[in-house]
Amino acid sequence: MSTRAGIGYDSHRLADGRPLILGGVEVEGAERGLAGHSDADVLTHAVIDALLGAACLGDIGEHFPDTDAAFAGADSLALLREAVARCAAAGWAPAHADTTLVMERPRVSPHKAAMGANLAAALGIDASAVNVKAATGERIGFVGREEGIAALATVTAVPV
Repeated sequence: MSTRAGIGYDSHRLADGRPLILGGVEVEGAERGLAGHSDADVLTHAVIDALLGAACLGDIGEHFPDTDAAFAGADSLALLREAVARCAAAGWAPAHADTTLVMERPRVSPHKAAMGANLAAALGIDASAVNVKAATGERIGFVGREEGIAALATVTAVPV
């Protein structure tokens, strides 16, 4: 049995008047959310890209372009479920995901388990196979200046 790994990355700038959604969790008390065509869930977007990469199916922009009105305001977890279906059609299923959010604040530690559970459910795998970590930008770069949030993900996939 072969196993493949994919890497995903996403970033969005912070914007007033939007909810902050990460891993399908609306982070209460956040001063600003993320700007984007969909719900701008950088964590889920990174997982989608990693999964598509593991299946050699391109990237999120090819499957869910921000120029398509059908994806305006889209729920990123729904997009992840669709990406899982497309990967299955190509013969691949997710087995594990490791993720990192890079942001200054708010602290997301209280939400990591819920984020992991949401991602696991959308991936169709056990929550014990999804890891959510968080790091700061140490006040360096766009993350450190609190201009945006980034996320990285690695997903392993196995043949179905």
